[in-house]
Amino acid sequence: MILGSATWSELADLAATSTLVIPLGATEQHGPHLPLSTDTDIAVAVAVALAERRPYVVVAPALAYGSSGEHSGFPGTLSIGQDAFEHVVIELVRSAGAFAAVVLVSGHGGNLGPLGRAVRTLQGEGRRVVVWTPSGTVDAHAGRSETSMALALDSDQVRLEAAEPGDTRPLGELLPILRAEGVRGVSANGVLGDPTGATAEEGRTLLAALVADLVDVVDRMAVDA
Repeated sequence: MILGSATWSELADLAATSTLVIPLGATEQHGPHLPLSTDTDIAVAVAVALAERRPYVVVAPALAYGSSGEHSGFPGTLSIGQDAFEHVVIELVRSAGAFAAVVLVSGHGGNLGPLGRAVRTLQGEGRRVVVWTPSGTVDAHAGRSETSMALALDSDQVRLEAAEPGDTRPLGELLPILRAEGVRGVSANGVLGDPTGATAEEGRTLLAALVADLVDVVDRMAVDA
């Protein structure tokens, strides 16, 4: 079920036994070849795929703004900052008390710090809430993994002719500069990785693995209930 398309009366008898999934993304630069909505698009796609496999899952409208200050050197990036994002998530989950549990599906790595703090607060209040974020991708930002997944979701949104490598050093090596100067300090085009060679087929494989992982997380929540 898609929450935004439902009525309250349709949820009245379902919410207490349903898991609400909230996709959390960002509106931020993804190099010269990917749309600003990339993180949100991936989060929504994975959440909807989960709902197709588990009928007790309800997918909420996505929150398309997150903590993206590290990308502020690029036009189009819109960020609400860590503190605001943390408090928005807390209030969203508090308002979802009619549901049995909440899963926060985050497509943006920069959201993880405030998400961790928000979830600790919410769990301390006795709420059943967990965070899920993609893992196992091969590059940090707008590289081959994200480009492949974007191609799988909607190839018309990918400017493949503009795809070019950015800074390809390991993320651990880049983190001190990223924290001090943002992405602009290490990559003039906003890419961390190399998107060349990305394919929709690879993207479908990556997305299937992410969905399987999310299904496993939600199944474990159901067992632990």
